[in-house]
Amino acid sequence: DNWAFLYAQRLALKQELPLHVCFCLVPKFLDATIRHYGFMLKGLQEVAKECAELNIPFHLLLGYAKDVLPAFVVEHDVGGLVTDFCPLRLPRQWVEDVRERLPEDVPFAQVDAHNIVPCWVASPKQEYSARTIRGKIHAQLPEFLTEFPPVVRHPYPPSCPTEPIAWEACYSSLQVDRTVKEVEWATPGTAAGLAVLQSFIEERLKSFGSHRNDPNKAALSNLSPWFHFGQVSTQRAILEVQKHRGKYKESVDVFVEEAVVRRELAENFCYYNENYDSMQGAYDWAQTTLKLHAKDKRPFLYKLQELEQGKTHDPLWNAAQLQMVQEGKMHGFLRMYWAKKILEWTRSPEEALQFAIYLNDRYELDGRDPNGYQGGRADTLSPCPAGCLWSICGIHDQGWAERAIFGKIRYMNYAGCKRKFDVAQFERRYAPCT
Repeated sequence: DNWAFLYAQRLALKQELPLHVCFCLVPKFLDATIRHYGFMLKGLQEVAKECAELNIPFHLLLGYAKDVLPAFVVEHDVGGLVTDFCPLRLPRQWVEDVRERLPEDVPFAQVDAHNIVPCWVASPKQEYSARTIRGKIHAQLPEFLTEFPPVVRHPYPPSCPTEPIAWEACYSSLQVDRTVKEVEWATPGTAAGLAVLQSFIEERLKSFGSHRNDPNKAALSNLSPWFHFGQVSTQRAILEVQKHRGKYKESVDVFVEEAVVRRELAENFCYYNENYDSMQGAYDWAQTTLKLHAKDKRPFLYKLQELEQGKTHDPLWNAAQLQMVQEGKMHGFLRMYWAKKILEWTRSPEEALQFAIYLNDRYELDGRDPNGYQGGRADTLSPCPAGCLWSICGIHDQGWAERAIFGKIRYMNYAGCKRKFDVAQFERRYAPCT
């Protein structure tokens, strides 16, 4: 279920050439820990096995793409290169670095394989809100939301055998923090991800529309880790979920809104706004209101370590933080509350944004993702790690009644959460160990 893979195979078949799949494993990436790398590497082992069955060699290249991929292209006399797309700064730089170092006679194509409507096709500019992009995406869904053609067993084998991959040695060579442990509830790989999708359709889809904002109810898809690492295609999830529209129309419509419109709005924001992870990326009204209230007295001030350990005065916030630390996933509704309280309890909006992004990227399995910087409403699907700029800087939102610290940024509080769900039940579930 990968359009870049499918396009590469089509080119190889047309030219009657072997097809190679390469993954460049960098020793460290932003705030990713062994929790993230472990999930990714175990998923890649499944990819390597599938590729072998399809007569397509899989290569795990150790190092940055600019250093290892051009040499691979020359050594294997590769006739063309196809890559996937990510709107974030660092992956875009990797692509540019490879482009500059490729032999001039090797064409290089990029396919947006993880959005349904490709990012640059959905809109040619940064969109203001879900309202402004929704119609553009829905107008193009009939063209792009189609069934995938199959990947076929490749008829043209490589001239030399594939080098065996020393997976354990690769795992050991990583220069990442190993104190943030891998999680038990999420089994990496496509097979496990598709099983989670099936369980969502059979058990949770019926209540998704009505209970997605209640952290005590099992109503979310929980698919975000597999989406983030490319182990399950969002398009596959939509195709399967839509088959049940007749039975669960409200839930299916909300799922499509979250998984397509909101998710691709985040991609649009990061693609067209180079300041997607800083205050400078916010709208003028939001920057102005936050600056006006930057010196307002905070009711509490917490250091990063206190937040990380869930040691605030607020038992709901602590429970949400501990859920993220322990499980690599915080419930979507609480992600908004969590980020907004960081704004309220730190010295400045800049520090709040820095802390929120760091904690999100360090603990969330789906961290370092466009949805984490932009965010969305209630993250009903949970592809959205923190909604940092939505929660803290009002991106894709509107101005609200002015108040201390927040200015015109949308406010959330403990009492509001108590009106929506049984807060005490959630707090008991993730109470800190004493």
